[in-house]
Amino acid sequence: MPATVEHATAKRRHIELKLRDIHQLFNTMDPSPFHEKDLDHDAEEFIFSWAQEFHRHEPVDLIVHLESPPAEGDPARIVADSIHNYFKYRARMNQLEFKRLLKQGRISLLVGLCFLGVCLGITGALPAGQPGSLHEFLHEGLTIAGWVAMWRPLEIYLYDWWPLRRQGAILAKLGTMPVRVHVRGGGATTA
Repeated sequence: MPATVEHATAKRRHIELKLRDIHQLFNTMDPSPFHEKDLDHDAEEFIFSWAQEFHRHEPVDLIVHLESPPAEGDPARIVADSIHNYFKYRARMNQLEFKRLLKQGRISLLVGLCFLGVCLGITGALPAGQPGSLHEFLHEGLTIAGWVAMWRPLEIYLYDWWPLRRQGAILAKLGTMPVRVHVRGGGATTA
């Protein structure tokens, strides 16, 4: 599946796929007879990875070059519907994953704060001990354990959410991008 990317004028970016036939675009293991079926993993990865390279506000379109037309149906409609349906579905799944991550973050934060409070409460109730004593060891150990419990919620709220959000924005953009199909010897059609 040879592919190229062309930098267009007026900040519109083109992602181009060159295929022998329309079946190369789809996952052959998907039994669905409809055009909402899964895209081929390599085609999906190629389209998504190039879209990731572009600035998020730059418009993107997809140009598919087919060596031979499909046996039946309008190739532009088949390709555009399949691409749009697939990436819209992936965007919805990404949104659900994002919501699950935030829910996990809230639960982790609640558990972490409760555990931290218990640890700090116990350390406050411990009598002061001599340096190197069991009391000092427990005091320091509980303080560290309480703060370590805050690691996961902080990781979610500081680092984990934004790559997922960016991925969702790219998927949503791909779900609505213009799609053009060029059939060898048949000209271009837009859906």
